[in-house]
Amino acid sequence: MTKGLYMDATSGMTKDDIYRFLAREFPQALDEAFEIMHIDQKGLTLTLNTDKKHLRPGGTVSGPTLMMMADTAAYLLLLARLGPVAQAVTSHIDMHFLRKPAPGVIHAQCTDLKLGSRSAVLAVECITDSTCVAVATVTYALPG
Repeated sequence: MTKGLYMDATSGMTKDDIYRFLAREFPQALDEAFEIMHIDQKGLTLTLNTDKKHLRPGGTVSGPTLMMMADTAAYLLLLARLGPVAQAVTSHIDMHFLRKPAPGVIHAQCTDLKLGSRSAVLAVECITDSTCVAVATVTYALPG
C-alpha cells in the first residue's frame, strides 16, 4: 500500500536496486565510489571517503564535492521513495557552507521534505567528524 507518493517496502527501490539502476542508467555516477550506508523511512545516508581529487587549495574538501554529495544523496532518496525515475532532474539547489571540512569521510544525510506529483524537495546535511559542514535544499522536477 502506498501513502501519497511514499512507497512501502515492496514498491520503492532497495540499496541493491539503486546500485543496479545506476550501473545500467548512470554508470559514471559510480566512479565517485560513494556508499549508501542506509535507507529507511527517515531518509538516506550516503558516504564518500574523500581523497586529494576532492580537495581545494588549503587542503579542505571542495564546495563542488559537497554539492555533488548533496545532489547525489537527494537523487538516491528519490529512487528509494519513488522507484526508477531516470528523468527526474535537479531544478534548484541551495547550499550553505558552514565550516571548512577536513579530508576524510563525508556523510550526506538526506530527508524528504515534500514529495509531490511534479516536484520533490529534499534536505541534506553534509557531516564530517560529527560536525555539520554544509546544508542543502535540493528540488527535483519529476517527469509527468
